Amino acid sequence: QVQLVESGGGLVEAGDSLRLSCAISGGRFSNYAVGWFRQAPGKERVFLATIHKSRGPYYADSLKGRFTISRDNAKNTVYLQMNSLKPEDTAVYHCAAGARTQWGSSDSDYDYWGQGTQVTVSS
Repeated sequence: QVQLVESGGGLVEAGDSLRLSCAISGGRFSNYAVGWFRQAPGKERVFLATIHKSRGPYYADSLKGRFTISRDNAKNTVYLQMNSLKPEDTAVYHCAAGARTQWGSSDSDYDYWGQGTQVTVSS
């Protein structure tokens, strides 16, 4: 059973930074692409970034360099460093893992999902 657990969310002010973590257990971590998505209240879940060991990172165009995804294969963990946070970044952030894709940006590309971590950015 593959499990994903996100952590690192919280309440911050505009301009602050946060680093989210996604710890994965129960599967072969090196086989997975791991992506980050977010869902704001009343809105659809949107793709942010993904990373695969063979192809490196891939980002949604809308992030404009503020977010950085990385992975630590020794710790089975993927990180999302978020800088210059804005109130519109407020959302629940989910990580997802999949073995069928290397750079998937759609929900359907991923097989396993975490419960999410709340990020709230005040103005």
